[in-house]
Amino acid sequence: MKIRKILTIPVLLAASAMAQDAAGGTGEASAAGCLGSGGIMGLLPIVAMVGIFYFLIIRPQQKQSKKMKEMRESMQKGNNVVTSGGIHGVITNMKGDVVTIRIADSVKVDVDRSALTILGEEVSSKCKTC
Repeated sequence: MKIRKILTIPVLLAASAMAQDAAGGTGEASAAGCLGSGGIMGLLPIVAMVGIFYFLIIRPQQKQSKKMKEMRESMQKGNNVVTSGGIHGVITNMKGDVVTIRIADSVKVDVDRSALTILGEEVSSKCKTC
């Protein structure tokens, strides 16, 4: 109990001295010392961080998204595709957002257009491996 009182008294005295120091003197000088220089120089690091995030994260993501959208709009029957699940196949039919993919002989799967991640070249009708 005595140790707690011994440690508490200096902390309280130091806090009251700091409060009196902050309140005393000219209010403008002490406030300016606490806030820093301010102005544009204070905003410069924040603007730099936003710029770095934009060029390293946001812009490449927007480019990739635009490329995927163009790829999905240019799909045709006979194109090789890969789904986001890793299934390889050939487009046989397209109805709106639903695409029918042939993944093996007499095996067709309907997938959403947004599930297609890679678009290959057109396959000839004589393809023996598809």
